[in-house]
Amino acid sequence: MFESLSDRLQEIIKTTSGQSQLTEDNIADALREVRRALLEADVSLKAVKSFISNIKDKAEGQEVLKSVSPGQQLVKVVYDELTELLGGENKPLSTEGKPNIIMLFGLQGSGKTTTAAKLGLRLRKNGRNPLMVAADVYRPAAIKQLQSLGKQVNIPVFTIEGSTDVRQIATSAIEHAKENGYNTVIVDTAGRLQIDTSLMAELVIIDRLLEPAEKLLVIDSMMGQEAVNVAQTFNEQLDVTGLVLTKLDGDARGGAALSVVHATGKPVKFAGMGEKLDALEPFYPDRMAQRILGMGDILSLVEKAQENFDMSQAKELEKKMRTKEFSLEDFMKMQQQMKAMGSIDQILGMLPIPGISKNDREQIAHAGEGQLKKIEAMVSSMTIKERQKPEILNANRRRRIATGSGVQVADLNRFLKEFEKMKIMMKKMADVAKTGKMPFGMKNPQAMMKNMQNKGGNFPRF
Repeated sequence: MFESLSDRLQEIIKTTSGQSQLTEDNIADALREVRRALLEADVSLKAVKSFISNIKDKAEGQEVLKSVSPGQQLVKVVYDELTELLGGENKPLSTEGKPNIIMLFGLQGSGKTTTAAKLGLRLRKNGRNPLMVAADVYRPAAIKQLQSLGKQVNIPVFTIEGSTDVRQIATSAIEHAKENGYNTVIVDTAGRLQIDTSLMAELVIIDRLLEPAEKLLVIDSMMGQEAVNVAQTFNEQLDVTGLVLTKLDGDARGGAALSVVHATGKPVKFAGMGEKLDALEPFYPDRMAQRILGMGDILSLVEKAQENFDMSQAKELEKKMRTKEFSLEDFMKMQQQMKAMGSIDQILGMLPIPGISKNDREQIAHAGEGQLKKIEAMVSSMTIKERQKPEILNANRRRRIATGSGVQVADLNRFLKEFEKMKIMMKKMADVAKTGKMPFGMKNPQAMMKNMQNKGGNFPRF
C-alpha cells in the first residue's frame, strides 16, 4: 500500500544524508520533496500542511542540528511525525461490558462483513467467546455471507429468520449472548453505497440501544480522498472509537489511510492485510512508520512467528538440527510453518535490509517463491522413507522423482547437495545459539548479509 511513498521518502532521506549539515536551504529542499511525495500518495492537503509544518519546526531546532548526521536527524524527525500522523500508538480494543459489544459500520464494499469474521477469529484466539450478529437486513445475501464466514471460523451467527426489525435482532442477540455465555458480541450493521439519512438514523438507534464499548468504522484503504469525507461524517454522527483499514495490502497509493486518522483524530485499531480470514493485524503506528521508512518491522515478524509456529514441533526440529537428523520430511514441515507467516515478499518487507528497492525485493521474492515451489514438488514426489532417508536415493529413484516433479535429474541432484550443506550449516547455527560462539571459519551475520547483498540477494537455483 505505501510502497510508492516509502520509496520516495527513502530516496529523499538518502539525498539529504550526503549533506554536511542540515541548513534552512537543504531542509526546505527536502521538505518540498516530502510534500510532493505525500500529495502524490493521495494524502489530504490539510494533513500534509500539518505534517510539513511540524517537521520544519523540529528539524530547525538547535538541539536537532547538533545531532549525529543530517540523514539521521531527518530520519528521526520524519519517523516521529509519521508515527503521530498514523495515530501515535497502538490502541487495543476495549473489553468492557458483559457482554462486550463491538459495532461495525461503513459503506457497502468496504469489507465490513468479512472484517466481522476476521475480528471474531482473532478474538477467539485471544481467549474470548464471540458471537456474530447479522444486522444487515437490506443487502441481498448479507446474512448468508456472514453465516458462511461463521462456519469457516467456527463462530456462531445470530439472526432472526425473516425479520427486518434491526432493533429486535440487536436486543435479542444480547439476551442470547448473556444466556449462552458469549462474552463478546460483534454486530455487523447495514451499509449503503453512499451515506444517507436512513442509514445514519438506524445506526444511531442501534448505538443508543446497545451502548457498544467499541464503534469501529471500516474504511476501504483504496477508496481515495472520499474516505476522509466518509470518516468525518460517521464520526460526527456516531463518535467512532476506532478505525479498521481494509485492503492495506493492495497497490493503491494509500494516502487516504493517513488522511483519515488526521481528519477524525481516531486511532486505527486493525488493518486488513489480505483475503484470508486470519489476515487481520493490530495496527501499530510506530511499526508502520518503520516499514514506510525502510527500517523493517522485526516485532511484527516475531509476533507472526509466535502465532504460526507450533512450539513443540519447533523444539523437535531444533533438536534434530543439532544432531544432523534433520530430514526432508522435517524440511517440509518447516516450509509449511513458514508459509503460514506470509509470502517471501511480505517477510522481506519486515526485515531492515538497507539498499534494497521495491523492485529488487519483488525479484528476490519471485525467484524465491519459484524455487520453493520447485523444491516442494521434488520432495512431494518422494516416498515417506525417501524423505526421511535421502541417502537411499539411487539413480533409478532420482529419475522417478525428477519425472514426477517435472524437473531435470541435475536439478534434483543440485538440491540434494545443497540440502546436505544446509544441514551442516543449521547444525553450526544451532551450536552458535547454544554456546554463543561462532565456529572457526564461519562469518558473522553482518558479513553474511553483506556477502548476500554483493551477490544480488539471489536464492540458490536448483
